[in-house]
Amino acid sequence: QVQLVESGGGLVQAGGSLRLSCAASGRTFFSSYTMGWFRQAPGKEREFVARINWSGDNTYYTDSVKGRFTISRDNAKNIMYLQMNSLKLEDTAVYYCARATGFGASPSSYADWGQGTQVTVSS
Repeated sequence: QVQLVESGGGLVQAGGSLRLSCAASGRTFFSSYTMGWFRQAPGKEREFVARINWSGDNTYYTDSVKGRFTISRDNAKNIMYLQMNSLKLEDTAVYYCARATGFGASPSSYADWGQGTQVTVSS
């Protein structure tokens, strides 16, 4: 099992940027895992944001963040990132990272969830 800790959230104005980090520790083979970012807004279900394969050369995004968000990873440091630019009010949510255990964008295909980091976009 791997322990994941998200950081980097905060309050930002619409149009601004934030970079989230997801640090892995414990008995981890981080460099072999496909990893993902999810988010959950109040009163809504947890939704898929982005996914990155073990080497970082294959990424996938939900349509609403394409062209604005960039997922990346540093396997030497056991860290995954989510660079978020041109933030919108609707990006406000708690952001989570997790390890993929299967294919697809369903939360049920992921495990080892972090505690989340709050992103709030203001007008």
